[in-house]
Amino acid sequence: MSEYDNELRGVLFKNDRRVKESQPEYTGNVQVSGQEYWLSAWVKTSKDGKKFFSLAMTAKEEMPKTQQVKTEVDVDGEIPF
Repeated sequence: MSEYDNELRGVLFKNDRRVKESQPEYTGNVQVSGQEYWLSAWVKTSKDGKKFFSLAMTAKEEMPKTQQVKTEVDVDGEIPF
């Protein structure tokens, strides 16, 4: 049996961990050209009152700024040059 091809396919799920309005209402993932991406969606309303999804994709290798680990610098140590 061959492996399922997820190319140009993705999923979205309701974001149950949303605590701020700026966070996406739906999250999931998608695969494009063999690269995996996180997919985020917000429900918006157009000027004429029609609902639509606003989407954003982030490569899975990239870590959102809010999740980046801050490193401490030893300012009392010796300078190596």
